[in-house]
Amino acid sequence: MKVDVVVVGGGPAGLSAAIEIGSRGGNVVVIDDHPAPGGKLLGQLHQEGNHSKWWKGFEFAQELKQKALAANVQILSEKQVWGLEPGWKVHISDLVQNESGMEIQADCVLLATGAVEKPIPIPGWTLPGVLSIGAAQVMTNVYQVLPGKKVIVAGIDILSLSIARSMKLAGADVEGIYMLPHSPFSNYASPLLHLETLNEMTDFAPSKMIRLTGKLLKSKTGRKIAAQFYPPMGIKMWGIPIHLRRTILSINGKHEVDSATITKIDVNGNPIGEQKVIQADTVCISGGLSPLYELAATAGCKFVTLEGLSGTVPLHNKELETTVPNLFVAGNITGIEGAKVAMAQGTLAGKSICNKLRIGNLKMADMEEALSFVERSRKLSDVQFHPKVSEARERLDDLWKTLIKDVSREDKNGSNQKLY
Repeated sequence: MKVDVVVVGGGPAGLSAAIEIGSRGGNVVVIDDHPAPGGKLLGQLHQEGNHSKWWKGFEFAQELKQKALAANVQILSEKQVWGLEPGWKVHISDLVQNESGMEIQADCVLLATGAVEKPIPIPGWTLPGVLSIGAAQVMTNVYQVLPGKKVIVAGIDILSLSIARSMKLAGADVEGIYMLPHSPFSNYASPLLHLETLNEMTDFAPSKMIRLTGKLLKSKTGRKIAAQFYPPMGIKMWGIPIHLRRTILSINGKHEVDSATITKIDVNGNPIGEQKVIQADTVCISGGLSPLYELAATAGCKFVTLEGLSGTVPLHNKELETTVPNLFVAGNITGIEGAKVAMAQGTLAGKSICNKLRIGNLKMADMEEALSFVERSRKLSDVQFHPKVSEARERLDDLWKTLIKDVSREDKNGSNQKLY
């Protein structure tokens, strides 16, 4: 099969890019390993910042799918890309038939592979009844299966808060959300560090007390005070206690989860005080997300690691092209952000690819509008995974400009090196 563009990943970024390319006359195919397109949208359910309406990811996924089909986009579900050869040759395996001989040739490839959860080891985490927060999201919101009757969540972040609420709405007794253990695997989680992140989320909280607390978190001194005097029994959000001063030491059970051992911690995350055993049949661990970049690595991309992007990402320019010609990226592979930003990036990537391949009648104003839309989506996003994401994006752009200058300098000195 020969197409103009192969999009790897059928989530919000990949589908948005495919719609843009297909609607301009490009021949594009989307390859996705899930049974249905939509990616993480399929499991997203939360109230937006003003609490006036719900974000129902499933409905957005259905809308994007229909728009893609209307734009003559071919969607190959339950397929996995296992190899990329510059040129481009995209090697695919069928996850249902267990076949790996399919190949698609394309002029451009867009990697919209999303993110992967970070595993956080806790004593007892291999017991049946322990699962990642993302697995709980899929079970609850996609397949309508309750992960457990009495649930404990380890890890306080935007994901754990929203998914804990989904489980509670579905009928689970969510006993509480606790801090991760203070360890290298959790980046030495502590109340002080978490309060800096929670500062960005309190404006959207349904509790007036939490919103008022958010004003205290604006300063470093305020965060120290808040961490020191945070209520021992936690602060409830949607009826779920958030325990910023307690952590899980171990998950207990002989054959499956039956309880968890918790303890009080100081402002730096170190255990203090007596231990307490809490009964539960399920423990969900939320260690955060990191960009899924393996395919970009096999293609020879240059990479950069930035804290504000939640990990290592392919180095790319503002138009989302990587250091490998005709290889583009969009969505969480470029840094962890919300679905609205991913869709805006997908549209930008689609226009960038059309511009590169001269598909459609794209004007400079179209590109400028797409770039501006990504920035507006980022500023207005209700979901903020890292407080320093904007600074990290600026740093990424500076690194790209530095790379261009270095290559230009080497070319002037007689080097044959090109910007790949």
